[in-house]
Amino acid sequence: MALTPCSSASFINKKERKNYRTHDDISSMICFAKMSPPSCNLKAKSSNQEVQFLNPTMEEKEKFHMLTSSTHSNNSSTKVPVFVMLPLDTISIGGNMNKPRAMNASLMALKSAGVEGVMVDCWWGLVEKDGPLKYNWEGYDELVKMVQANGLKLQVVMSFHQCGGNVGDSCSIPLPPWVLEEISKNPDLVYTDRSGRRNPEYISLGCDQLPVLRGRTPIQVYTDYMRSFRERFKNYLGDVIVEIQVGMGPCGELRYPSYPESNGTWRFPGIGEFQCYDKYMKASLAASADAMGNELWGRGGPHDSGHYNQFPEETGFFKKDGTWNSEYGQFFLEWYSRKLLEHGDNILASAEGIFKGTGCKLSGKVAGIHWHYNTRSHAAELTAGYYNTRNRDGYLPIARMFAKRGVVFNFTCMEMRDGEQPHSANCSPEGLVRQVKNATRDVGVELAGENALERYDGGGYAQVLNTSRADSGNGLSAFTYLRLNKRLFEPDNWRNLVEFVKNMSEGGNTRLPECDSSRADLYVRFVKQSHAKKTAEVAVV
Repeated sequence: MALTPCSSASFINKKERKNYRTHDDISSMICFAKMSPPSCNLKAKSSNQEVQFLNPTMEEKEKFHMLTSSTHSNNSSTKVPVFVMLPLDTISIGGNMNKPRAMNASLMALKSAGVEGVMVDCWWGLVEKDGPLKYNWEGYDELVKMVQANGLKLQVVMSFHQCGGNVGDSCSIPLPPWVLEEISKNPDLVYTDRSGRRNPEYISLGCDQLPVLRGRTPIQVYTDYMRSFRERFKNYLGDVIVEIQVGMGPCGELRYPSYPESNGTWRFPGIGEFQCYDKYMKASLAASADAMGNELWGRGGPHDSGHYNQFPEETGFFKKDGTWNSEYGQFFLEWYSRKLLEHGDNILASAEGIFKGTGCKLSGKVAGIHWHYNTRSHAAELTAGYYNTRNRDGYLPIARMFAKRGVVFNFTCMEMRDGEQPHSANCSPEGLVRQVKNATRDVGVELAGENALERYDGGGYAQVLNTSRADSGNGLSAFTYLRLNKRLFEPDNWRNLVEFVKNMSEGGNTRLPECDSSRADLYVRFVKQSHAKKTAEVAVV
């Protein structure tokens, strides 16, 4: 998830019980406070000043990858199902469902709103925490049955990453203890930056094929985990469980952890840092350089790529005519991005073999790294592993790999507009989304979307409706809304969600008011969230 705040819901604090009533049984028992229409301001305000919406010239559009399509798909009126992400801590550390009674009430409310289903993270750190091959699916089994009872569908994320340390992470779920024990013995199992800082979010792809986890390779561990899930939930696959999203990196995204927020390491809109300094990645780089006949290129990553919170022009590597565009720069970036593609392909190949014939879709998530997009080097994308520059399309290779495996391309920042971003960060979420829509259309891979930041206002929903259409590249096959929490049930927010779901079910042909009634976060650290004015009443007898 790009910049993806994930605030967990604090559900109703009442005594829980195991008797769940279905939506039809007690739909009348869920009521919301009276809703009044939001006031619509056609100006979005930052924390300090009004933001002017940009209207770039055609020359600027061509210059900055803001591509348009000469052909149009005919699926602009196709229904786009909406899913809602569940809280990060839906399943407790003990492996049980958190506050099941309140969860059941929330699911009934979502069903009444016309939502297709929900998404949940299946945390590796919870399921296999008791030891290798010792899986505890009990909490997830309870959730699947509850989702089925409410007539909803379920998207399940195979979350092989740590929860905690990224934008909006509201709880901490580390990797399994036995994995952390192996990391303590061999710190090179995790990604490492140039200064030697280790990142425990995810196992380094450099050791994908090495038996470093008590006799198994990381790919084998992920494969065994997915196979165990399939066996436990085989009776629900393709019916209740309709999609498996395969985690391939931090935040479940196919990328390197180049912009970690933990301990203040990175702040938006810093360029991030390359993550190729564990011994396995260094060995791979050295081997690639030797194969090219240039041993010097394999002695480490770029020496002039700067630090996490710098801007491109402050570095020798990423500046306008920097090293990124040299022969060495092209060699390094091709190696760095190729390793990421190989990692994704290896995991997706395993997932394809496991879930083939079950009726479940497979999906993979790619981060919406929109800052410094309007520069030549696209520095923040490069450090994350996406070799996307002014002269090179970095999303076509990913789309081709997904297409080969029959995997849905899931992309974030669908709700963002260029004019909402800080001018100094050279952002263009709209240009980035347009590029991804064109890339997925060109290779014939299905595209789904998410919002990167919490948005509750009509303006955010209106932008999703716009991007869901196929009139500028690939239309969306589904949209997953971030995230279920108490704030979503505030009257104006709930009204906006219901209207949004209705419009998406009609193919996005009805436009919502393009207003920001909630003054929601427009970009990280730049806009303050509004205080909640009202609380929705959810009454379950």
